[in-house]
Order: sequence, then structure tokens, then C-alpha cells
Amino acid sequence: MSSILTNTSAMVALQTLKMVNKDLNGVQSQISTGKKVDSAKDNSAVWAISKVMESDVKGFKAISESLSLGESTVAVARSASEATTDLLTEIKGKIIAAQEENVDRAKLQTDIDALVDQIGSITSGAQFNGLNLVNGFDDVNILSSLDRANDGTVNAAQIQVNRQDLTTQAGSLGTGGGLTDLTSNITESSLTVSSAAVRDDGAAVPTAADIGLTGDFSGDSLAFNIGGTSITFAAGELDATNTVAAQQITDAINAAQIEGISVTNNAGTLEFASTVDFAQTTVSVTQGGASAGTLGATSVTLDQRAESLTFANTNVNEGDGYQVSLSGGVVASYVAAAGETMEDVVKGLKAAIDGNGDDDITTLVNQNSNNEWVLNIATSGSANETITLVANDDANENAVITGGLANLDTIDVSTNEGADKALDNIEVFIQNSIAAAAAFGSAQGRIETQSDFVGELIDNFKAGIGTLVDADMEAASARLQALQVQQQLATQSLSIANQAPQSILALFR
Repeated sequence: MSSILTNTSAMVALQTLKMVNKDLNGVQSQISTGKKVDSAKDNSAVWAISKVMESDVKGFKAISESLSLGESTVAVARSASEATTDLLTEIKGKIIAAQEENVDRAKLQTDIDALVDQIGSITSGAQFNGLNLVNGFDDVNILSSLDRANDGTVNAAQIQVNRQDLTTQAGSLGTGGGLTDLTSNITESSLTVSSAAVRDDGAAVPTAADIGLTGDFSGDSLAFNIGGTSITFAAGELDATNTVAAQQITDAINAAQIEGISVTNNAGTLEFASTVDFAQTTVSVTQGGASAGTLGATSVTLDQRAESLTFANTNVNEGDGYQVSLSGGVVASYVAAAGETMEDVVKGLKAAIDGNGDDDITTLVNQNSNNEWVLNIATSGSANETITLVANDDANENAVITGGLANLDTIDVSTNEGADKALDNIEVFIQNSIAAAAAFGSAQGRIETQSDFVGELIDNFKAGIGTLVDADMEAASARLQALQVQQQLATQSLSIANQAPQSILALFR
């Protein structure tokens, strides 16, 4: 049946043409925008995912800039640390030169002062955009990543860079009381350093070590070993009585001028004494022969003259402060920074004591058989020195942490004693500076690695977004041509369908 009111063929052709035009518009949109998903109506799920990823890309671009800023800041600090190390090495050379007697120490001291001032200029000027990593102790956090969890929450990840203080700032103890009980930290908190031949700490240390001689030694051979120096007597070289033999032995040992060791004859008893500050001296004797002479002892030990503060292997917290006071007026403090050990504390106290300028006071740091750090203090003055040590934690947060190069500016090579102290302490300063440069180098390397990773991550995100939303231009081009042909056919079909009612007019002619 034909109808002039309802043209079914035209309706079908029209719908087909509309569908073709719709698809054609979509393909043309892909070609013009380059995207197959340009808005939420194209594919809401894919569009939502792509937008989240695009926001992450923008965030990572900001992180890349943050890493670049952080890397530059750390690079400045590393360069400053390395320059400081070089200058400290120059200072060491001046100090070594000052060990000679026939040098102009005043000129060497002038050079050292100039180098110390230059180090101060470097540490104060080593800032980038106002941030100085070699001045102070607070940690610096550099934004390094945005970590998105499965539930969509985002957490910022950061690279922590520890400041490495290279200033000469003197520390001051806090007012907390957590370390007032020193029994867990050192063996004794109040000692006396004697100016006598041997130390006197109230522990009944004898003023001399004795070797008694009894009988006739004329037929004996005796071999003394005094701190590595040998004094020998062949059989027949000693007189018959023990008193005379003791005097002969005394004269021979004193004539050998063994450094710091002297002996006197007290009615046939050899009384040894030591003025060696930082080492025990062992005196041993070997007897040969068949005479009637006998020895009261074959080995004695002369203690060091210095007094010792032994620090236990306990943890050191940031802000823990130790202060050594000597009755002669020397006061030395050290307040630990985060991550420091008891070794840092003891060596810092040594540098502080040496920096007080008292040439009568000498110090030495070593470790005992339990690997505990020991601070030895000796005096060559005419009066005994009473040592008092106190310690406080930073519970009230009012401690001032000691700078990494504290007491560098007190180096004085104008005297023999000052030159000797400077040689010990400069090594500590150099090691602190090297450690700072190494820490900054490690941090800079980590930042560079993270920066490279973020750059690759941004590229991967962009590629992933492109996979989701970008149009396949080859497929779109082929599709466009096909749809254009379909459009032409649909238009032709609609034209034919619209002409169909015209054939009905022929029935009425």
C-alpha cells in the first residue's frame, strides 16, 4: 500500500542519514581535537580517570620544580662544605709548620686567623633563596612525590635533608635534669689532677713505685726495661752492698735521660717516679747469676699523671649537654646535636678545654678496653686542679647546640703547647667538614635520582592519558572517508524515498 501521508522509506532513510551525520560529526571532532574522549559525555569513566591523571601530572611538574630548587640548595651547601674542608686542610698545614721551633709562629697565626675568617664567610654566605644548610641544626624537607592510594587519598612524600652545622657557635647547657645523675654516663664526676710526679685522685695511688734490693749483687747481671729503654749490668759490674748497687743503678738510669722517668736510691730501694701525662710506664728487671742479692719486685707500673673521665657507651640525645669545670678557671661545654655520639661529646669537650688558652692544661682522648671514650686531663702548673663535670638534658628546650667547628677560632700556634693542641683538634674539625660534605653529596644524589624519576613518571602519565583519550588518527581518517560515502548514499536514498509519492500522480492522469 502506498500513502502520500506516511512515507516509511523516507523516514528510514532520514534516520539513517541522521546516524551517519552523528557519527561523522564525532569523527570530525576527533580529528579536530585529536581526542576520542574530549568530554564526560564521550566516556564518563575514561574522562574521569584522565582528569585525575592530568591533575597528578600538574602536581608532579610542581614537584619537579621543588626538587630542582632543593637540589640547588643542597649543591650550594655541598660546595661550601668542600671549600671549608680545603681551607681546614690549609690550616692543618700551617699548624704542622708551627711544630718547628725555628719558624715565625706569629705570621703562621695571622694566616690561620685569615683562613678561619674565610671559613666564617663561606658558612654564612652558603645560602640559596635564603636557606642555609651549613648554619643551624633543623632538618629541611623537600617535597619529592605525591603517593595516591587505592582509595584515592593522596599523601605527600618528602626527602629529609639534615643541616650540617659548620659554624663556631659555642653551646650552652639546657636546664633539664635528666642527666644530673652522672653515674650512668661517667665513672666519676669530681676528680683531682695533681701537679706532683704522679696523679692523686684519692685512690691510694703511690707517689712512687719501688723495687727493693737486698743482699750482694756483685755477682749478678741485671737487665732493666723502662718503657722500652734497656739498661743492663753484667755480672761483676755492681758493687757488693745493695745500697751501693742501688746507687749505681740509679745513676745509670738517670744518666740515660729516659723522658719523664726518674729514680732515687732510698737506702737500697729504687724509687721510680713518672711525669708522663698520658701513658703508663712499665719497669721490669731480669736478674741473672748466683749471688745472694734478691729483688723486692721484678715489675712495677707507673701510672699516668693525667686524670681520666670515662664516658659510658650510652645514647646521646639532641640537646644533651656536658660541662667540665676546672678549679683553675677553665670551663668547657659541649651540647650534642641530633645523631651525635659520645665520641663527638668527648672530642668536643677536649677542643673546648684546649680552646681556653691555659697552656698548663693538656688533654688527650682515647678509648679503653671496653671501647668507652676517655677524656684525660693533665696539668703542668704548680697547683692541683679539681675537675667537676655536670650534665643536663634539653627537657625545657632552652639548650644551645654546639657548632660543628666550635673552638676553631681559638686555635693558637704562638706557643709550643698551643701548636700541639691545635694539631690534635684540627683533625676533628676536618672530619666534621668531610662528614658534612659527604652527607650533602648523598642527599644531592638522592634528589637527582628522584628528579629523574619524576621526569620519567610525568612522561609515563602523559603516555597513559594519551592511550585513554587520544584519537587514533589513522582509524579516524579511514572512518571519515567511509562515513562521507555513507552520508552521500544516505542522502541519495532519502532523495529517492522522497520522490516515491510522485509516482502516485501517474495513477490520476
